[in-house]
Amino acid sequence: MIQTQNVSLNYGSKKLFENVSIKFNPGNCYGLIGANGAGKSSFLKILSGENNDHRGEVNIASGSRLAVLKQDHFAYEENEVLDTVIAGNQKLLDVKQKRDEIYAKPDFNDEDGIRAGDLESQFEELGGYEAESEAAVILDGLGVESEKHSKLMKELPEADKVKVLLAQALFGNPDVLLLDEPTNGLDINAVMWLEDFLLNFKNTVIVISHDRHFLNKVCTHIADLDFEKIQITLGNYDFWFHSSQLALRLMKDKNKKLEDKAKELKDFIARFSANASKSKQATSRKRELEKITFEDIKPSTRKYPYVDFKYDREEGNDILDVENLTKTLSGENLLNNLSFQIKKGDKIAVISDDERRITALYEVLSENQKPDSGDIKWGVTITHSYFPEDNGRYFESNNLSLIDWLRQYSKDQDESFIRGFLGRMLFSGEDALKKVNVLSGGERVRMMLAKLMLSGANFLMLHGPTHHLDLEAITSVNDGLINFKGTLLFSSHDHEFLQTVANKIMRIDETGAKIFDMTYDEYLKHGA
Repeated sequence: MIQTQNVSLNYGSKKLFENVSIKFNPGNCYGLIGANGAGKSSFLKILSGENNDHRGEVNIASGSRLAVLKQDHFAYEENEVLDTVIAGNQKLLDVKQKRDEIYAKPDFNDEDGIRAGDLESQFEELGGYEAESEAAVILDGLGVESEKHSKLMKELPEADKVKVLLAQALFGNPDVLLLDEPTNGLDINAVMWLEDFLLNFKNTVIVISHDRHFLNKVCTHIADLDFEKIQITLGNYDFWFHSSQLALRLMKDKNKKLEDKAKELKDFIARFSANASKSKQATSRKRELEKITFEDIKPSTRKYPYVDFKYDREEGNDILDVENLTKTLSGENLLNNLSFQIKKGDKIAVISDDERRITALYEVLSENQKPDSGDIKWGVTITHSYFPEDNGRYFESNNLSLIDWLRQYSKDQDESFIRGFLGRMLFSGEDALKKVNVLSGGERVRMMLAKLMLSGANFLMLHGPTHHLDLEAITSVNDGLINFKGTLLFSSHDHEFLQTVANKIMRIDETGAKIFDMTYDEYLKHGA
């Protein structure tokens, strides 16, 4: 158990949160959410003791061990992989090192033997004899092969270093586990393993993530950082999101009778009370959910961009035929005789073990690159628009204001129209006069989405449209693509995004392309 008492944090004149008194209990997984810049990571650093610039107190139960997912991927370069994982339990590592130093002494004497015996007892109590096997199990689960366990960290690729640091945090059954974006850099198999690990974890977990599927799967509670406070809501992210939206709508509807509001809330809770996460405790949580009243739910202050893709012309039956498409880049054959057909209404998620294959396909279809060979035949009614993963070329050497930049892609040149469109994407007032070359990653993505919406295309290609976005923007893009009436080819690492948007899956590998007529979850289940 970990709790705070009147914790406050300011950065200069900006107040992040004030007088936060909150308790995180064992057996629960708390998803810490909030708008970008609200102070989520700062709050986690306060809990871990890394940030001491706050007011107030943080208390952890006596004798409890706290583990944190570290972000410095180069901190253990000279350490072996297994030792790096075991370093997650510093007390165990200290005992191990002291014991080994004594055994290594050339003049080992009786006093050393007594001291070594004491250390052996401590080592056993701390689970030292099972430490290497436990570390190996976690590494294997995350996809770090056994032959890498004895290597130095500096010998590993970046993707494996991320997994080793995550294994370090999970190691040794910590009493409190703090995870800031633990799914970043993980492949789908590693994410699913982590979900199962946390579902079976019996202690306290506090996690920050932009992965909604992950939050829905593992979280028993949502800790919402808003109004400069943190409010805990029972349930997963979907329950929090829909309940806060319901609360906002009911509050705005002043003429709605109290009995109608109560009935709507009761019906809503009934739909969501069967929370799948932490299923062993689902029955008791269902009883708690049924006790929630309208006063227990607060609307969110966060703003959602308005994402709505409309085409200028409905597409005909002929969309896209690709035959024997081949493309080599930097001497590597990335696309090898790809042949596929896209039909009207298809919303196809493109996946591959090699991200470069996906990029190559988009670059060829969008005519930014020419294929080495093969035929690409678009239907005569098709207009296509492309959202690239790397959008730097649109912004970095560009000194235009947001208004003038977006005007380039708009049929309506009137400034009031452009400003209105920017406002939909949360660029209002003076923000519309900023230069595009100073925008953050998330702001660039919102501008590219605005460009895509203005295109009026009936065939959209999107490569990583959720990268750099906060949960609110991701939700808006997700809903916008679900509602899009045209044809769609897209790729993403967001499980919820893939599952809710795609009606087909295209896998690209060294042998070509294959389309599966199923959802993403069905694809994963069948191991297609």
